[in-house]
Amino acid sequence: MPLTPELRRAGVTPELMKTTKRLKCPRCGKEFSLFQSRAIACVGCPKSTTNCRYARCVHCDQEFPLQDFNVATKEQEQFVSRYMNGILANYRDSVGKTKNR
Repeated sequence: MPLTPELRRAGVTPELMKTTKRLKCPRCGKEFSLFQSRAIACVGCPKSTTNCRYARCVHCDQEFPLQDFNVATKEQEQFVSRYMNGILANYRDSVGKTKNR
């Protein structure tokens, strides 16, 4: 999805768009984003903040490898992961939540 002028004004970046790519769980077939996976299902897992190559379904808790993710290089993968982790840390700090499950 291309960034529209309205999205840019709202502060949406290309990196944020990559974290919202829809994934489909191989077990239950339901869709969710990598951002949702990290924010909900992976909370408390130490690997979720170190460029984990897996996603965890927010519906059935199945963990599966990421395939065809929207980054071309290891450096881009790390950048998106750090970006997403920063957003989650900022959210948790602002609402007083801990990193534990």
